Amino acid sequence: MSTVSFRFAEEKDTAKILFFIKELALYEKMLDEVVATEELLKEWIFKKKKAEVLFAVSDGKEVGFALFFHNFSTFLGRAGIYLEDLFVLKEHRGKGYGKAILKELARIAVERGYGRLEWCCLDWNKPSVDFYLSLGAQPLNDWTVFRTAGETLKNLAEK
Repeated sequence: MSTVSFRFAEEKDTAKILFFIKELALYEKMLDEVVATEELLKEWIFKKKKAEVLFAVSDGKEVGFALFFHNFSTFLGRAGIYLEDLFVLKEHRGKGYGKAILKELARIAVERGYGRLEWCCLDWNKPSVDFYLSLGAQPLNDWTVFRTAGETLKNLAEK
C-alpha cells in the first residue's frame, strides 16, 4: 500500500460520492436499486448533515470511501458510528486500504467518545466477511435486520 491519507468529503465531491456508491452497487449486483442523485446527496449529506463521507487518498487519488452516520446505543448511553458503505476501487483492493479506512473510522469513534462502530455485510460476500472477522469484528448472529421502505413505509405511516 502506498501512503494513505484521509479527507472528509466536501459538497464539491458530490459527483465522486455518487460514483463510489454506484461502483459499490455494481459490485453488490444492486446497481438497479440506486436512485440517489447528486441533488439528493447534496441535500442529505451537506445541507441536512445526516451523514459523513471519508475518502482514502493515495498518490493524490481517492481509492476508497466510507459513508457513515451516527447511531445511539441506549445500553451504552452514547453515540456510535454506523458504517453504511465501505468501498475500495477494484484496482486498489488487497493493498490494505479497507483496513486503513476501518482503522481511521475506529480512531474517529474513539476521538469523539463514541461507544461502537458497526455495519452490515451481505452474507454472500465471503471475502468481506472473512476480512471483518480477521479484524476481530463480531457478527451479531442473534439479530435480524428489518426494513420498511417505499410503499411499505408509506403504508405503515398511514396505519
